[in-house]
Amino acid sequence: MFTSTNPATDKLVQTYPALTPAELEAQLESTYVAWRQWRKSSFDQRAQMLRSLAALLRAQRETHARVMSDEMGKVRAEALAEVDKCAWVCEYYAEQGPAMLADEPVDVGMTESLITYRPIGPVLAIMPWNFPYWQALRFAAPYLMAGNAVLLKHAPRTMGCAMQIQSLFAQAGLPKDVFCSLLVEEAEVPKLIADDRIAAVSMTGSEAGGRAIGQMAGRALKKAVLELGGSDPYIILEDADLSLAVPACVQARMLNAGQSCIAAKRFVVHQDVHAEFSEALIEAMRARRFGDPQDPAVHLGPMARHDLRTGLHQQVQSSVEKGAKIALGGQLPQGPGSFYPPTVLLDVPTAGLPAADEELFGPVASVIRVRDEAEAIAVANRTRFGLGAAVFTQDLERGRRIATHEIESGACFVNDFVRSDPRLPFGGVKASGHGRELGLAGIRELVNVKTVCVR
Repeated sequence: MFTSTNPATDKLVQTYPALTPAELEAQLESTYVAWRQWRKSSFDQRAQMLRSLAALLRAQRETHARVMSDEMGKVRAEALAEVDKCAWVCEYYAEQGPAMLADEPVDVGMTESLITYRPIGPVLAIMPWNFPYWQALRFAAPYLMAGNAVLLKHAPRTMGCAMQIQSLFAQAGLPKDVFCSLLVEEAEVPKLIADDRIAAVSMTGSEAGGRAIGQMAGRALKKAVLELGGSDPYIILEDADLSLAVPACVQARMLNAGQSCIAAKRFVVHQDVHAEFSEALIEAMRARRFGDPQDPAVHLGPMARHDLRTGLHQQVQSSVEKGAKIALGGQLPQGPGSFYPPTVLLDVPTAGLPAADEELFGPVASVIRVRDEAEAIAVANRTRFGLGAAVFTQDLERGRRIATHEIESGACFVNDFVRSDPRLPFGGVKASGHGRELGLAGIRELVNVKTVCVR
């Protein structure tokens, strides 16, 4: 049995019964059979389905935004924006997918030779709660366009979102069982990955979870796309435009109550602008009001679960014990819900404490002072993660050099905060995982890149 609880009120939202072993087996077989027909569909048929899905999302945006808010606490404006972004990714792949997957002739001196991109089968998606619609649809849209089928194993607390997404695909005209939300416990995942009817797996979640899924996929000789945690550094150089940098940094830290793998985690600030930046950051964070996610005046909803809030608070306390100083927040509020206030830690040492070494998955900003550019780059890279990063400088060539050649991450933005975009590949290096979603690289990640030659 899966239970959804509203993290703003601690009240029960809904319960969902888990599939029995017999029901799961039947669903696996049904999806495999459905895929064998879906793989024969034309690009036009697939694109039309995605366009219909985008139209449904736009028409029903209030409904789906409310489901997200009720299940994981997302504030209304951010939930609506997530629905709109899901519609965008569907429209993007409906438009661009056929060209991305078109056969590519290669002249090797034969009558005909080409590279073709063929579907591989049902793909298991293990998705998190923090962006419950976006994570699922940024995965599903390209892979359905490629002719694969999708089995979604969503996070236990967002099964309502999972069922809404399944309903959307049915309304959009996708043949039955080509997309299915599996109401299964985590204990079923090893058996699913090992099953011959599952062709590959894509997982977004924690580093520990990614290591486990990667090992299972490796044993089954199946490809895995892993998008894991991050400790994203934002470098603020001495020539940064703080009127631009501070709002971007606050947005990057506070989006989704700080519960984002590509949220800004560590602000690495040049000593010449450290005091001014810190003061402005504190005031901007102080202005972020937390409370009821449905209140238009609220910027910050609750964290998704009480245990996540407890873990974050322990990281803050441990960081203070090891040298960091609380300049704002850092106290557990009274009352229902799993709220955590906007928090700023100053004088954070470069290593040896959670605020510098770990991912703080909540609205906590860690400010680290550095002497110069070289130290800023060294501190930014002093992490086992490598998902996103940003550099703020008015010297665009300097910023481009650092972003391109110096920072170890899957994405690095200059004078802006990191975010995913359907047009750009998304993923990480080091302990942030491997493989890519989105863009051209994403749609080709889980297909059979097949060589065909005719003499």
